[in-house]
Amino acid sequence: MAAQAPPLRAAAPKAMQAPAKPKLVVLLVVDQMRGDYVDKFLHQWTGGLKRLVEEGAWFRDAAYPYAATETCVGHSTISTGAFPATHGMVANNWWDRGLGKSVTCTSDSKAKNSAYGGASFKDGDSESDEKEGGNSGVRLTMPSFADELKFQGGARTRVVTFSLKARAAITLAGHQADGVAWLDDTTGAWVTSNAFETLPFLDDYVKKNPVRKDYGKTWNLLLDKKKYLYAEETVGSVPPDGWNHSFPHPLRGKAAGADPDTAFYKQWKTSPFADTYLTQLAELAVDQLSLGKAGGMDFLGIAYSPLDYAGHAFGPRSWEVQDILARLDEDLGELFMHLDKEIGHGNYVVALTADHGVVPIPEDMQKTGADAGLLHLPELRERIEKALEAFKYPKPAIASISGSDIYFAPGVFDKLQNDHAAMQALLDAALAQPGVAAVYRADELRDRPATPQSSTQSPAHRAFAYSYFPGRSGDLFILPKPYWLLDGTPLGKPRSYGTGHGVPYNYDQHVPVLLMGFGIQPGQYFQPVTPADIAPTFAALCGITLASRDGHVLAEALKKPAESRAPVARPKPASASAPNTNP
Repeated sequence: MAAQAPPLRAAAPKAMQAPAKPKLVVLLVVDQMRGDYVDKFLHQWTGGLKRLVEEGAWFRDAAYPYAATETCVGHSTISTGAFPATHGMVANNWWDRGLGKSVTCTSDSKAKNSAYGGASFKDGDSESDEKEGGNSGVRLTMPSFADELKFQGGARTRVVTFSLKARAAITLAGHQADGVAWLDDTTGAWVTSNAFETLPFLDDYVKKNPVRKDYGKTWNLLLDKKKYLYAEETVGSVPPDGWNHSFPHPLRGKAAGADPDTAFYKQWKTSPFADTYLTQLAELAVDQLSLGKAGGMDFLGIAYSPLDYAGHAFGPRSWEVQDILARLDEDLGELFMHLDKEIGHGNYVVALTADHGVVPIPEDMQKTGADAGLLHLPELRERIEKALEAFKYPKPAIASISGSDIYFAPGVFDKLQNDHAAMQALLDAALAQPGVAAVYRADELRDRPATPQSSTQSPAHRAFAYSYFPGRSGDLFILPKPYWLLDGTPLGKPRSYGTGHGVPYNYDQHVPVLLMGFGIQPGQYFQPVTPADIAPTFAALCGITLASRDGHVLAEALKKPAESRAPVARPKPASASAPNTNP
C-alpha cells in the first residue's frame, strides 16, 4: 500500500516586524500664540516655523473647548491629553477654600526650590500671592504623557523641560523628570525643585552665561519696517518700565543704571533674547544628556514665554508680536538643524502648539466701532456685595474673584442655593455690570457632557463645564461680552497691562497645532481638533498607554507603519537661516 503524503500545511506567516518608535519626542508650546498668526506671518518665515508648516501636519481648526484659557491650564491640557475638568488645573491660581488664600497651580508646601549655579533667588512664585514652599506637579491630578513615557519606557527614558515660567515647565513635565528649570524673574536665576532630578551641567552653563550678560543690549527690528502689518504704536499698549511704545527697546532696566534691576529682567523676558536662551538650553540638554541616543525614547519640552509677555503689553496687532515670531522662526530653524545633526532627520517627532490666544486691546478694538471695553471686577464685586446687604448676608460675602471665578465666603453659596430671592438679586446685579454677558452657577456645571454633540447647552455654558473641577473652581462664573477684557485693576489705579485672555471666545481658544517628523504625514488638515489630541497622538507613536484622556489620536496625520520605517530624504530649504545670536 502506497504511503500517503502528509497533509499540506499553510506556510507559516512571517514574523511581523515590531513597529519603529521615535528616539526623541519634542513638545514646543508658544505661550499666547493665536492660530491666525500662522496665516498672517507665514510668508515672512524661512526657518523652523516655516519648516513645521511645509514638512509637517498643520491642523488649521484647532481650538480649546473650555473657558479657562490660561497658561497653567493650557500646558496641563497639552501634556496630559485631558481637559481641566479632568486634570484639575483650573487656572494659574485659584482660591483655596481650606487655606483661605490664593494658591498657584504648581505651589507645594512640601517642596523646596533651589537655583542652579548657586545663584540667589526669591523663593515661591513671584507672579502670585503665595510665597510659601516650593513648586511641583503635585496639584496635577493625573500623569502627563512624559510621566507615562518615563514610567512605561524604563530607565533609559529621560525627561527634560525648560521655560521662563514654573507653571509651564512643570506642567509639561508632570510629576517627575530628569530636569525641570525655569526663571526667577526678579533675579535672573534659573530655578528647579527637589521634586525633580537636577541637571549638573546647568550649574556651569548658567554661571558662564547668566541672563545679566544681555544687559545693555537692544532689541531692534529684524525685518524691514515696510513688512510689519500694523501701526508702529498700538493704541492702549502698556510697555514694561523703561521702554517706549515703539522700537528700539533697550534692555537697560528702568533707570539705565550700572547693574540689572527687576525692570531689566521683565524687559528681558518680554524680548526674543529669552527665546534664544531657551533654545540654547534645549540644545545643551540634547548634547549633554545625549537625548535620543541612549536606546530609549526621550522627551524634551520647551515652553516659549516671551510672546505672552509681549502680547500682554503690546497686544496682538503689534510689531513686537510679529518680530518675536520672526526671530522664533530662526531659533527653531537652528534647533531642528541641531536635532537633525545629533539624532537624525526622521528619528524624532515634534509638536508645536499654544496654551491660549489673546483678545485685542480694548482701546484698539474700539477704533473699529466694535463694542469693546473693560469689565471692572472690583466694581462687579461691589455690586454683588450691595445686592446681598438687603438680605442680611455677612460682609464681605465674596472671599475672592480670580479671573472669571467668584468664590464666596464659607457657607454663603450654600445659603444662596436655598434663597431664591437673594440669588436672583445677585444675578440681576451682576448682569447689570457693563460688559457682563452671562453668569453661570457651579451647580449648573458639575455634570459636564460626555461629548459636545450630546449636549443642548450653549457653547459658552459647555466651555465653563469643561473647565469646572469641584473644590477648586469658583461658585459663580462670569462670561464677559466679546472683546470685553476682564480687568482686576484696583479702583483708581492705572492698568499695568494692555490686554489678556481667559474666556471662551475664539480669539482665546484658537491656537496652532503643528506636528512634524517621525510617523507624521505632511499636509493641511481642516477637521476640528484640540491641543488635548497631541498627547494621545504621541502615545500612539510611542506605544504608550495614557490614563484618562479627553483627546483623541490624530490618526489622519499618521503614516502607515511601512511608511514610517521608510527612509525620508529631507528637502533642502529654500534659504538656510543662521542661528539667532543677537536679536
